[in-house]
Amino acid sequence: MKKKVAIIQSNYIPWKGYFDIINDCDTFVFYDDVQFTKNDWRNRNKIKIEGGTHWLSVPVGTELNRLIKEVKIQPGPWGRKHFKSIEQFYLKTPYFKMYRDFFADVYMDKKWEYLSELNHYIIKSIAKDFLKVETEFVCSDTYNPEGKRLERLIDLLKKCGAEEYVSGPSAQSYIDENEFLKNGIEIKFKDYTGYPEYPQLHPPFEHSVSVLDLLFNTGPDAPYYIWGWREGSTKQ
Repeated sequence: MKKKVAIIQSNYIPWKGYFDIINDCDTFVFYDDVQFTKNDWRNRNKIKIEGGTHWLSVPVGTELNRLIKEVKIQPGPWGRKHFKSIEQFYLKTPYFKMYRDFFADVYMDKKWEYLSELNHYIIKSIAKDFLKVETEFVCSDTYNPEGKRLERLIDLLKKCGAEEYVSGPSAQSYIDENEFLKNGIEIKFKDYTGYPEYPQLHPPFEHSVSVLDLLFNTGPDAPYYIWGWREGSTKQ
């Protein structure tokens, strides 16, 4: 079997597609030793509410000249506010109580200094404990990748021992596949289409929200709605 590797910046409570890629690979690399981008998925995401969606944003200041791993969370009651919003809009979902204690601990009890630290903890906990994914998680700076942009990405993949690179579909517009093939690495571009709808509060249905929505509405069946439906598996 070819070793499959994905390399993605850490996101805040990502959507289900992020976890779909995690499940597709043997090693998932948090690519947080690159430039932080403002108003992106690194520090914010959406939850479903009546009448549409609602942004949850972690306050990180306005400085742009930072690597993602250097971004500090500004002190304040943001955690309590996020938890209260999550509780307000998901209290009536079938499985909110199943996960409540975990998120209460994340937002109300634990203290977070760095955005990456928060993102990694939430992503790994959801993947391993709730979705039962066995993927290995590592950080890009562990490998000290060299070069710029594409050269750096390929160097990182080689240092991870990758034989196949699992990438998001948007990269198709700018990645030169031949450069990867020259280095013995195949590319698989993820297809995010076809996800089945699930029972979601407050129609119309919205796919592009945090994975929290899926967890709270489907509980142990969440993996089916991310990847199980493709594999012909059944809901629990």
